[in-house]
Amino acid sequence: MSHSVAPADVLIVGGGSAGAVLAARLSENPARRVVLLEAGPDYGPTRFPAALLDANRIADLDHDWGYTSRGGRLSPEIAALRGKVIGGSSAVNAGAALRARARDFARWAENGLDDWSFADVLPYFRALENTPTGQDEFHGRSGPMPVRQLADSELTPAHRAFIDAAVAHGHKRVTDFNGTEQDGVGAFAVNVLDGIRQNTALVYLTAEVRARPNLTVHGAVTVDRILFRDGRATGVVTADGALHDADEVILSAGTYGSAAILLRSGIGPADELAPLGIEPLADLPVGQHLQDHPFCPAVYALAPGRGEMAPALGALLWTASSEAADGELDLNVVAVHPNGAPFMPPGGVIALSTALVLPEAQGTVRLTGRDPLAQPLIDHNYLGTERDRRRMLEGVRIARDLARDPALAPSLAGLLMPRELPDDAEELTRVIESSLSVYGHPTSTAPMGAADSPQAVVDSRGAVHGLAALRVVDASIIPYVPSSVTNLTTIMIAERIADLVYNR
Repeated sequence: MSHSVAPADVLIVGGGSAGAVLAARLSENPARRVVLLEAGPDYGPTRFPAALLDANRIADLDHDWGYTSRGGRLSPEIAALRGKVIGGSSAVNAGAALRARARDFARWAENGLDDWSFADVLPYFRALENTPTGQDEFHGRSGPMPVRQLADSELTPAHRAFIDAAVAHGHKRVTDFNGTEQDGVGAFAVNVLDGIRQNTALVYLTAEVRARPNLTVHGAVTVDRILFRDGRATGVVTADGALHDADEVILSAGTYGSAAILLRSGIGPADELAPLGIEPLADLPVGQHLQDHPFCPAVYALAPGRGEMAPALGALLWTASSEAADGELDLNVVAVHPNGAPFMPPGGVIALSTALVLPEAQGTVRLTGRDPLAQPLIDHNYLGTERDRRRMLEGVRIARDLARDPALAPSLAGLLMPRELPDDAEELTRVIESSLSVYGHPTSTAPMGAADSPQAVVDSRGAVHGLAALRVVDASIIPYVPSSVTNLTTIMIAERIADLVYNR
């Protein structure tokens, strides 16, 4: 076995939305030796391929882990897209720059994480952002991540018609979803500049940051498991058997990846690990509380003369179902142009996609065996409760009614996928459950919480309960999936833990 030359002070596994942030922030201290291991290619700040920079191309199968998952009862196998590249999923996503809501953080606080309130996290949302618009109290002007509020003039005619239809249906017009108000319809804020998707590796791991002598970044390194001595992490073993020694390990491999590494390291439900020949080290509920937003796309052909398709990401209706709890907004209807979709007709398309963004159902991430190159067994358990099914049905009906509204209907030339959205509730529910895909916001496989909490894997700073020198810092530690896209919230978590744990 080969040893890396000198032990790192901190070894970070995964260079995505959290890991790239941590590598940049932790290496600000020149006395701290930081090593970042990324499983995908490391393109550095200047060599990203055009396909990854083009914000109008969503998902890039050349930079994907290739995972599939069980969706729900009638969606037995769906793609679970995750970026396999420096920058992680922030390099392949749609570029939506929306924060979790204050109400989402209140739920974390109500469940024992009392220093993760919106007041606690807002300074970090502001610190990560640079944006010229919005109220000063909510927005940052000089952070690394460019965020731009799309103006109506930048939207496609179909996006604008979607907003008009929602307003005609009584929804309020929202001009800044990252401000005081989320209940309503408006244009997205995006981390896109001049058509270029700004991923975390581009904006945090700049040429200047990479020039630091105390920071080393390795691409194309897949981590198998963590090494321990007397309950203390001492480094990692890679899939090809190399050892990397470290005084401390941080997993930022994502909701699927961090969970799989923990499980292969003996950290997880002991009764699941023993049959796989993995010696249990810490009996913790890793992978037992997976959450993601079930997503039902309805793709329409655009009418002649309405075929404009850029920007891809356009408008959002964020609203409450009739069963939402007080103050919750549990439904998203997103108007987006899925450029590059394989079924694309010549005249262009728009998807009016519905997501249930505060699901009750929880899924699982498990291992099929010890092989670090085998994909984990992902079961999203979408719409796994009656209430989830009813609320999703309500959301899809809202989207369908908007498509029929006189403001939007003239922009649409007919439904392509699914073939129909029937009026009958039972039939429509069957269509929904057969058409599910991922919104791409998996969380909560290693949730934060108190040591005595039955669902917690890590504490409020990402430290794994019962072990030393091991943290998890990425979307997996989010205790409950927020009612929003997760990228900015994941970046914020990395900024906050970097500050509170390492830079004080």
